[in-house]
Amino acid sequence: MSALPDTVEAMRQLLARGGYVADQALATTVHLALRMGRPLFLEGEPGTGKTEIAKVLAAQLPRRLVRLQCYDGLDLSSAAYEWNHARQLMAIRLAEASGETDRAAIERGIYDRRFLQERPLLRALSSEGGPAVLLIDELDRADEPFEAFLLELLADFQITVPELGTIRAEVPPLVIITSNRTREVHDAIRRRCLYHWVDYPDAARERAILALRAPGLPERLSAEVVRFVQRVRGGDYFKLPGVAETIDWAQALAALDARELEPGPVDETLGVLLKYQDDIAKLRGAEAARLIAEAKQAAAA
Repeated sequence: MSALPDTVEAMRQLLARGGYVADQALATTVHLALRMGRPLFLEGEPGTGKTEIAKVLAAQLPRRLVRLQCYDGLDLSSAAYEWNHARQLMAIRLAEASGETDRAAIERGIYDRRFLQERPLLRALSSEGGPAVLLIDELDRADEPFEAFLLELLADFQITVPELGTIRAEVPPLVIITSNRTREVHDAIRRRCLYHWVDYPDAARERAILALRAPGLPERLSAEVVRFVQRVRGGDYFKLPGVAETIDWAQALAALDARELEPGPVDETLGVLLKYQDDIAKLRGAEAARLIAEAKQAAAA
């Protein structure tokens, strides 16, 4: 495991080596989270690169990545730990077969660490495999009561198992929580974290992202794609395209040997950029042609 970046600029360079172009504010917040040993809470629209930050940090530091994907109905047994009841029952039967009659001793024996099945939260505290980056992804998808399970972990990097005691991390993981803000995450979570809103990149940063993630694109095509997408994001669509869609769309156009935006290829590939038929129908045709003209003009300026 390499040393942590000692300046904000070093953090920006580390992220850039992993293909992530961070602005000054984001690089500062990530740097502070690492230096202060605090969890990082990233909130923003889908497709703005929140999850990618955790992946890049894990790859570049390097640390093992432990990911908890949140969903409706997520509970402690899926997120933190679960007792292996089948193995416990077998241990009870073996103890009884060997003549053990002390019920208290049998009970103490079955609530041992070897019978504990680690889920992502507990796995991130383990020293096995070295320090971790713990990604708690899309926390807003989980039920609100689940957030209470996280408070001890975020405050003290530990989990208390009633039958076993408190399990603490020898080396605290770097915790990154993401939210698409489909609901508000409780203040108790926010207070334990450093916070950053991850917005869509401006045109200059999106061009830099394309240069890193899709090298070899024709310069004119890259400039026009970014200007077109920036204008789409200013429209009234159900699901705005994220950075990943910009990259995919640019690569799709390049695969069709496009050197610049033209109405035909644009209309034919809108399914790469937009993910809902109503949005595609609204943009296709005259509206796309208008945005192409504006994108060409802006890219040439």
